[in-house]
Amino acid sequence: MDIKRFKKKPLMGILRGIESGSLGPLIETILLSGLETIEITMNTKNAPQLIRQAQKLSRGKLMIGAGTVLSMDNLITALDYGATFIVMPVFVKEVIGYCLKKRIPVFPGALSPQEIYNAWNEGVTMVKVFPAKVFGPDYFNELKGPFNDIELLACGGVTPENLKEYFASGASAVAFGSNVFKKAWLEAGSFESIGQEIKKYLTFFK
Repeated sequence: MDIKRFKKKPLMGILRGIESGSLGPLIETILLSGLETIEITMNTKNAPQLIRQAQKLSRGKLMIGAGTVLSMDNLITALDYGATFIVMPVFVKEVIGYCLKKRIPVFPGALSPQEIYNAWNEGVTMVKVFPAKVFGPDYFNELKGPFNDIELLACGGVTPENLKEYFASGASAVAFGSNVFKKAWLEAGSFESIGQEIKKYLTFFK
């Protein structure tokens, strides 16, 4: 993962529960939309194979990572299959330690000020505030008072309508998932709808 590139367009798509048959047109849709960073969650069926397949389909144009990495087994498998960054909903010390040692970008999840502070002090890439919607953008504004140097990724409940507010309140990046990669749209092959929804987020960066 090229962190400098990610920070220029700090938007991450989360693919969870997707099927192999949908991956080809989905990756093409993502590429056409302009989104550059996605994670495939490790609790998705055949996640390692999907990561490898996505790398091939994207032809090096996407930054592809693994999400919901909760163990060293998850981590090693994800990396072996081509993940270039790691995301998790909580703080898993062994996973983070390995990523830091190998200089692999890592985004651990945290919510309370203490959790956020502890995660950042380990030297992680960004702290994923999850679920962000519990407290909303105002929470980020409060956090940035004492923690002005900590980089925060907002995940959970970020929409095109509140995206600007999250960034204005101190988020360094945001992530979105099921509200864009809807199961109904994927099953119906409505990739155009998915692409249009992604573009709503990307208008912020133009």
